[in-house]
Amino acid sequence: MVVTQLPRFHYLVFKNPPPSFKIFPKPKVPIKSTASTLFSAPKSTLSTTEPIPITDFSLPDEPKLEISLDKLFVPPETQVSCDDSSLSTRILKGSNIVLSKYARDAQVVQAEFVKSSVRTEDCPSDGLPEFALVGRSNVGKSSLLNSLVRRKRLALTSKKPGKTQCINHFRINDSWYLVDLPGYGYASAPQELRTDWGKFTKDYFINRSTLVSVFLLIDASIPAKKIDLEYASWLGQNQVPMTLIFTKCDKRKKKKNGGKRPEENVKDFQELICGFFQTVPPWIMTSSVTNQGRDEILLHMAQLRNYWLKH
Repeated sequence: MVVTQLPRFHYLVFKNPPPSFKIFPKPKVPIKSTASTLFSAPKSTLSTTEPIPITDFSLPDEPKLEISLDKLFVPPETQVSCDDSSLSTRILKGSNIVLSKYARDAQVVQAEFVKSSVRTEDCPSDGLPEFALVGRSNVGKSSLLNSLVRRKRLALTSKKPGKTQCINHFRINDSWYLVDLPGYGYASAPQELRTDWGKFTKDYFINRSTLVSVFLLIDASIPAKKIDLEYASWLGQNQVPMTLIFTKCDKRKKKKNGGKRPEENVKDFQELICGFFQTVPPWIMTSSVTNQGRDEILLHMAQLRNYWLKH
């Protein structure tokens, strides 16, 4: 079997855009769901010896995310039913993602930087599956990558946004890649650089045959940004598999100053993009400070990766 010729795994269905649809369209009026709430997402913890922790969860003292059945992301070959009493134990904490039989071998044992590329054709050609991290500059992308591999300086963080200017490949367990892509929306970067970054990043999304999924990072400590909504809609329009990763969920704004809690911003963002998709995109709440969501991301990557390899 030639891995590089495997078909791309599509798990999102994008609604047909109107004739006036642009590359970065204006967000539609959110479509609110009237489905009743069925359950709350429970806690999960990734162990180095048990990669699929789907039972015996304990709920922490933190805000619960109530998720209706129609808002769940259900992986292929996975059955769910509101009559299933064990369903709540199969949902990853702080997400809408149901665990499948493919959620195995999630631990990161080894991680190493391989190369930086400025063209898709210069990226590694060994055919290993990969997951790309992308987001607005200063969203915490490098910090999240370091958290996932449990190393402080695998991806160098910078106090100056926009430092990542290449497609950076990190090989994990000698079997798959994490890819750090240039951030977007950094106003201080030269215009020609911003144009080039956008061009080769989009080329990578569309033409990289080993790309399993894009993980789009969204800052949950602030209200939804237009540029993030446009980026999500562009990925959907071009049928690029996407998971929303909400970062900085440890930050709490004071209500008296008009700030919203992270879970409120997460809900608002989902409502704003739901009009673009017929199926709900998978999403996970994270924090690089507390490592919230780290294990859940690795389990989600594992089930997507293993399904991709099989098919």
